[in-house]
Amino acid sequence: MNKTRILVTNDDGIYAPGIKALWSAMSELGDVTVVAPNREQSAVGHAITISDPLRVDEINRSNGFKGFSVDGTPSDCVKIATQALLSDKPDIIVSGINHGSNTGLNIIYSGTVSAATEGTMLNIPSVAISLNSFDESDFDGAKAAAKAVVAHVLEKGLPEKTLLNVNVPAIPEDEIKGFKITQQGNAAFKDRFEKREDPRGKVYYWMTGHMIDPDTETHMDHYAVLDGYISITPIHYRLTNHEFLDELSSWNFL
Repeated sequence: MNKTRILVTNDDGIYAPGIKALWSAMSELGDVTVVAPNREQSAVGHAITISDPLRVDEINRSNGFKGFSVDGTPSDCVKIATQALLSDKPDIIVSGINHGSNTGLNIIYSGTVSAATEGTMLNIPSVAISLNSFDESDFDGAKAAAKAVVAHVLEKGLPEKTLLNVNVPAIPEDEIKGFKITQQGNAAFKDRFEKREDPRGKVYYWMTGHMIDPDTETHMDHYAVLDGYISITPIHYRLTNHEFLDELSSWNFL
């Protein structure tokens, strides 16, 4: 019997601890191939490389972790993996485990989610998984969540053009309250630009900020994570505002 073929990628880079944790978890479910950026590519969204060649190197880390590093974006990694590096189409693509949540309005910036979106566009069931912490963290809860979600997707499948965006609270695994099916909420970073001066007297700006969340109910993704739940949100890449089509059609543009 052929084992399940799993493609693992991320946006934190192939040397990030999160992808090694995900590789470990997915190795319990099937044959894993890792194809990930050779450096951090956070917040690149769904960018792809069209003006430069993509260079690929084989990488070997400890405990049997090996894969391919790509000097491109997360979406590049999925494209080149499925169309050039792999001899067979993967059964599922799993992107993560990201450092920091990908919830609310920030989903649009996420390279982690965009890698899963690229898989969905290629008609491959795809999952993005993130941990709500930027520190060196305990990945046990996120690994368990990834295994549970991926096992269900492999069994049941996903609707066309739909991926699952999973976010895990950064608390001990035994303190997680469970899974919550959620909607994309309204959490977002409130940006602030610090004006600084380099040693040559040239002015530059450094973007900082903090997360704000106006939502107060656990059916919204970020709030659910803050409340101790693993958030699972089905999202898709179709952007048409169908509710506005009829009104827009009534406008006289001629």
